[in-house]
Amino acid sequence: MVDVSAKDSTERAATAQATVFLQPETLEKIQRGKIAKGDVLSVAQVAGVMGAKKTPDLIPMCHPILLTSVDISFKENPQPDSEGRCSITITATAKTTGPTGVEMEAMTAASVAALTIYDMCKAVDRGMSFSDICLLAKSGGKSGMFTRR
Repeated sequence: MVDVSAKDSTERAATAQATVFLQPETLEKIQRGKIAKGDVLSVAQVAGVMGAKKTPDLIPMCHPILLTSVDISFKENPQPDSEGRCSITITATAKTTGPTGVEMEAMTAASVAALTIYDMCKAVDRGMSFSDICLLAKSGGKSGMFTRR
């Protein structure tokens, strides 16, 4: 693990996203609350926050840090793509004040939220897939701002 003890504590934030592709019927069931396991997006939101908090337990060499905020949001895309799939885009933002960044926490949050959507909906749509798990932006620290183009 990298020694961060000499680094200054600064305000840091990172935003990541993941996209879940699913059948239109599955998205409709999510929207109508017809998934047997419950309210998919509410559970995925909580799972994303829990994932961010558990990041150092999952990712070797990742520092345990005090998160000051984790926000998970969803954008439903009901218009089918060229393969006939709809999507849900998950955006996760993590914040802290400390000597190291929160990029891994944001990406873990988005990933765990996506996995939770799959778990809750797999009984009706085993063909779901994920893509575009990526860092959108980060701020703070010595390297400053990063924004995906």
